[in-house]
Amino acid sequence: MQFGPYDMLLDFCIVAGLLLVGQILRAKLRIIQNLYLPASVIAGVLGILLGSQFLDVLPFSKNIASYPYLLVVVLFATLFIGNEKMGSPKKVVSEVGDTFSYSMVAEIGQFGIALLFGVVVLKQFFPELHQGFALMLPAGWAGGFGYATAMGGVLQNYGFKDALTVGYTMATAGMLSGIFGGLLFINLATRLGITRLVKAMAVLPESMKTGLLPPEERKPIGMGTVSPGCIDPVAWHLVLILIATGAGYYANQYFKVILPKYDVPMMCLSMLAGVFLQLTLNRVNLGQYVDKDVSTRIGSCVTDFMVCFGIASMKIAIVVQYAVPLLLLCILGFVWCGGFLWFLGPRMFRNFWFERSLFCWGWATGVVATAVTLLRIIDPEFRSKALQDYGIAYIFIAFVEIFLVSLTPVFVGLGYLGETAAVLIGVALLIFVLSIKAGFWYNPNRTEPRPGEKESIGM
Repeated sequence: MQFGPYDMLLDFCIVAGLLLVGQILRAKLRIIQNLYLPASVIAGVLGILLGSQFLDVLPFSKNIASYPYLLVVVLFATLFIGNEKMGSPKKVVSEVGDTFSYSMVAEIGQFGIALLFGVVVLKQFFPELHQGFALMLPAGWAGGFGYATAMGGVLQNYGFKDALTVGYTMATAGMLSGIFGGLLFINLATRLGITRLVKAMAVLPESMKTGLLPPEERKPIGMGTVSPGCIDPVAWHLVLILIATGAGYYANQYFKVILPKYDVPMMCLSMLAGVFLQLTLNRVNLGQYVDKDVSTRIGSCVTDFMVCFGIASMKIAIVVQYAVPLLLLCILGFVWCGGFLWFLGPRMFRNFWFERSLFCWGWATGVVATAVTLLRIIDPEFRSKALQDYGIAYIFIAFVEIFLVSLTPVFVGLGYLGETAAVLIGVALLIFVLSIKAGFWYNPNRTEPRPGEKESIGM
């Protein structure tokens, strides 16, 4: 049957229903609350169970597997729209240099070590695997569902037809590892007296468990910057995002003509289009009428649908087929991220080392939402400034990630697996050495108070 616009509309309506059920289950079932699973993940699992692979009661079209990559192009277009001021490199170095260097070494190193594992181990024991298989560990863990979609979509163009399913599997496994591993580490840390702001597992607000905010916890999701009598404020922001998305698409088509052997990732082109559009608006004094919070909310909305479609379109038979190498990659990811937390955390962070390292553990295994949830348990009022410092550092981390997401899958797809691994590991080591020379290396004692901690907690 021919695919048409109403088929796409119905697919989105079905996912909307699944997201509603997912939110209700999160709000009502304590066992799901204790797992801190987002409604989008619950909805995606329901999509698998009720879809054609099992009960076959949902009338999904045959094209739902193509939606996540389309949505991630829109998501990337939102990343810089609303950034009226881009920040200062000097401020990053002076105020959050330890956060920046730790994050970069952890993320770039995860890419490099995964590819090295692919060359040394996977290629020897599983020669039939696509050369880009190992890349889906950092795509799903350090990158989350967005990068798994983006990089998996690129690798599909280089012959890795199962890349998206492998990427979604790794992203799901990373999120669960982040949550369960994080809770395990918190229990251990409180017993060892490492935590500074709580001495036992803190009780999160009920809203963090149910996902439903009471009136006293609610806040505006953005500012209306244009008059609804002229154009709706949300429509105004959506216009800018879709313009950047369309520009990314046409730029991608152009590069296919002039560089037919290379796939320039569409999502990165849409992000660059968003940067150019925002800079143009800033130049003509219209940047002040673009609210970052509104564009972020649109991006988050897109992410919920993207995650649900991504999980719902996973091919379980493919997951079973790749079960052993997937498990090996998950073990590698857990050891890598856990080693950073316990070994490098107390050495690279100037204060509140466990709180900051745990936050990095959360995003390095899945998504920032997991990191925030874990941080709220041991730092309910965010007095460690782990979240604030990461927010400042991420302005520049994002530019590094552009190159990781854009170039890494292309070089791996072209067969330069070992060379790419060597470059990434070399860059991670260089940042690590430079961070030590810059003074971001501290006494590894895990229990003694550090400079600034007593002042922050009012001791």
